[in-house]
Amino acid sequence: MRHTRCTGLGLVTLAWATLALASVALAQNSPPAATTITVPTIHCMGCAKKMAGELYKVQGVAQVLANVEAHTVTVRAKSDAAPSPRALWEAVERAGYQPTRLEGPAGVATSKPKS
Repeated sequence: MRHTRCTGLGLVTLAWATLALASVALAQNSPPAATTITVPTIHCMGCAKKMAGELYKVQGVAQVLANVEAHTVTVRAKSDAAPSPRALWEAVERAGYQPTRLEGPAGVATSKPKS
């Protein structure tokens, strides 16, 4: 029976493969992507509930959290989805409010996104 010795290159390859698998595992366990929408006219939880009702209608939305004091609504996506920034912006508009900023995985928008 022939034995092979681990070489330095073999150890580096093994370490790289282990690191690659660990980063895949971390990516799978990371929290869903979040998008924060700034709406200066949020002044109460009633406003927030109205917006949340429209935001939950957007495909891929898992959770909507409002911060009335900061005038923001944070939308968390389902783990296998990426809600359209334009659809999120329009959902806030359908609720009767005008967003001024949307920041999420697709970037930052200060006017209605194109997609």
